[in-house]
Amino acid sequence: MDSAYGRRGAWGLVAILLLVGVHLVRGGAQQLAAPGPPRPRAADAPASATPPPPPRAGLPASAPLAVTIPAIGVDAPLTRVGVDAAGWLEAPPPDHPDRAGWYAGSVTPGEPGTAVVTGHVDTPAGPAVFHALGALTRGRTVEVHRADGRTAVFTVHAVELLPKDDFPADRVYAATRAPELRLITCGGPYSRATGYAGNVVVSARLTGLRA
Repeated sequence: MDSAYGRRGAWGLVAILLLVGVHLVRGGAQQLAAPGPPRPRAADAPASATPPPPPRAGLPASAPLAVTIPAIGVDAPLTRVGVDAAGWLEAPPPDHPDRAGWYAGSVTPGEPGTAVVTGHVDTPAGPAVFHALGALTRGRTVEVHRADGRTAVFTVHAVELLPKDDFPADRVYAATRAPELRLITCGGPYSRATGYAGNVVVSARLTGLRA
């Protein structure tokens, strides 16, 4: 685990992920026409009254190579992202808006715990890889193709628009014994002065495996 991340601990991850929101919007969304990227439906917010399915056994570590989200047409290579010299998470390269980034300070997708994948919502050229992330709904699948030749299949159980200024990190990134996945991009109202006001967060659980 990266030493900078280790020093910051869990709350450091909060700051890192909020900074990702700033990085993802800078220089891009001003050129997009209203109404901007889709926003999650209220019906797809977390349902605390619904018990989760029994935990599925996790997989050993294996680097993720690509992420596929059929419902919104995403089929993107995954690049490893880490933290810079100041200890902040790096976004995927801005000149590759078709790529998503796996945060290497989290578990690999399919391992027990919470894996984190980020992507641009837009760039100066227009919509980027996670532009339609807010349109996902419960029950849709996210597939992560791994270096070991297996594909981890996750099923979405919540899609939220969360404020950057009051991000509920203790809930979103709570430690889990079962394999979980979080997909993050920017969303909500946009201001030229401050960027997007929130982050779209998709939460999914491992429900299948393909060789």
